[in-house]
Amino acid sequence: MKTQKMAEMMAVIAIVAVAAPAFGAGSTDKGGDQSGRQAAERQSMVRDAEATIAAFRRADPGLSRFFDSAMGYAVFPSVGKGAIGVGGAHGTGVLFQRSGVLLKSSKPVGETSLTQVTVGAQLGGQAYSEVVFFETEHALSRFKKGEFAMAAEVSAVIAASGASADVKYANGVAVFTMTKGGLMAEASVGGQKFGFTPFVKSTM
Repeated sequence: MKTQKMAEMMAVIAIVAVAAPAFGAGSTDKGGDQSGRQAAERQSMVRDAEATIAAFRRADPGLSRFFDSAMGYAVFPSVGKGAIGVGGAHGTGVLFQRSGVLLKSSKPVGETSLTQVTVGAQLGGQAYSEVVFFETEHALSRFKKGEFAMAAEVSAVIAASGASADVKYANGVAVFTMTKGGLMAEASVGGQKFGFTPFVKSTM
């Protein structure tokens, strides 16, 4: 009799063991899922930024001297702009910073945002890409701290073959844009303000 009861108990234990999933298996780890989504979003942002860099290099090979020597650069793959009378612009991108002992390469270090409010005679809309180069550590540091904004009179150089040949930094900054489509042809970036959020090292 004891043998029969023991066998029945063992059978129940075996059934429970098969039915119960291993710890963590099949369960929803919200923290892990969120972290995974953030990592995927960041990877997608970096890929878009790298594709934009390649597009700028193709449009004007001379830009390589900026990409290869700047202490850092903010890349905005798509900036939306447009209105009648009072316009605005907004975009998100990735900040790259020169790294390594010899500072020979740049790596993505965080997400950056761009906002701009303009007042004047504008008609239609424009989508464009933008790259902001920082010549010095001081200029880059100000940008990362949120202390950097474009002066009202600043205009960007539209990327085209040979366009960067005579371009020099102004107050440690150089700006290039590349039109993606739309009616506005001006390259005014005056009044742009920026935000910066560093990437979490463990997810990159």
